[in-house]
Amino acid sequence: MSSPRILVVDDEPDLRELLEITLLKMGLDVDSAATVREARTLLGQKSYALVLTDMRLPDGLGLELVREVAAHHKCTPIAVITAYGSAENAVVALKAGAFDYVSKPVVLDDLRAMVRSALKLSDPAAAPAASQAAGPSRLIGQSPAMQALRAQIARLARSQAPIAINGESGSGKELAAREIHAQGARAGKPFVAVNCGAIPEALMEAEFFGYRKGAFTGANDERDGFFQAANGGTLMLDEVADLPLAMQVKLLRAIQERRVRKIGATVEEPVDVRIISATHKDLAKCVENGSFRQDLFYRLNVIELTLPPLRERLDDLPLLVDAILARLAGPGGARLGPGVLDALRGYAFPGNVRELENVLERALAFADDGVIEVGDLLLKGAKLGDAAVVAPPPAAAEPEREPDAPPPPPPVDDALPSNLPDYLSQVERDIILRALNQTQFNRTQAASLLGISVRQLRYQMQKLDIHAPEP
Repeated sequence: MSSPRILVVDDEPDLRELLEITLLKMGLDVDSAATVREARTLLGQKSYALVLTDMRLPDGLGLELVREVAAHHKCTPIAVITAYGSAENAVVALKAGAFDYVSKPVVLDDLRAMVRSALKLSDPAAAPAASQAAGPSRLIGQSPAMQALRAQIARLARSQAPIAINGESGSGKELAAREIHAQGARAGKPFVAVNCGAIPEALMEAEFFGYRKGAFTGANDERDGFFQAANGGTLMLDEVADLPLAMQVKLLRAIQERRVRKIGATVEEPVDVRIISATHKDLAKCVENGSFRQDLFYRLNVIELTLPPLRERLDDLPLLVDAILARLAGPGGARLGPGVLDALRGYAFPGNVRELENVLERALAFADDGVIEVGDLLLKGAKLGDAAVVAPPPAAAEPEREPDAPPPPPPVDDALPSNLPDYLSQVERDIILRALNQTQFNRTQAASLLGISVRQLRYQMQKLDIHAPEP
């Protein structure tokens, strides 16, 4: 069985020889080219497991090769060699489709690690194994938006470029990041997710980069940071917009140089991590208002991935509901009553899938015999939910008002309420009080009049601060 073949494109004979020797010692076959023209000729004659090209060549730019390989040799990863400190060139190459990059002077350990990652992607036998190891997709849904998202993730998983995931809270940003990691060459390495907004500013440097024993009061042992913990794998920076400016500077250097220095250490140590950032904020606007550094923004935002909100993929609701209920109650442990899916479709879900999980978990607590009814959902401001919760059964006649009962709510006119949640809560409170007064505060009878369970009525009474009159 032949060894994987690598194409090295560089016009410096000494560097080209160093790269050839290093790759040959790894058991690989190597072809070399000194110009873009020679590289194109070899690409037309042979198939390569990896192309490694310098950015500046006598007859053109390595960027031209990056674009050509990305367009015409989609199964061949291409990496670039950039001059020291030329982070901008690396970003441009990654945006054009480069798999990864190494900086001059080339650190051979970094080169070997990058080559191994690339070979995992170009090995046809490794692809099915990686797909099987990744398991079923964490992103549930068959809507066009979700199918397009999964296809995009499959493409992004082949690259090592930083990815910025945008999306509303609860839309599944961490799930998407885990999916990218699981389908990529780093699947067998750690995935570390960090909530940047949850770390006290005074502890950020220690948490990200680690510290040496005795570096400060309380540093009784040496400790690794997030970068060391994720070494070889993926580091997800969730809510990255919440990082203070001082930490943004240190993070930028760590990402560009791929080295970190522990607090109290005198030397930097290399780290190999893929960065995936996520935020529900608009980072471009954060740059405009000065709360986020522009250079870090460009470094993180090499590839942008946007997640659709749940309200834009309501066709996925049945699959999502089934998956969530199976996890909460076990297979067959809960089911939906009539009209529940319609009620869910009529709700905007500002909290997206996370809110859907909370709604179903709460509904299970109210459901009788594992059957979730519309009234168990308690959807505030829903088109169908609130009406179903508070409306009496259609067959019930309007009871006469007791002398001590509160007056019925005024008829709705064309004027819009200034505060919709408060208005709906007041309407709900008035109707529950009417039912309770009609039944002399017998909760079982009142719940029956309103078509809800006793537990749900107790919950609503507590939420709306309704108490039985003192005897």
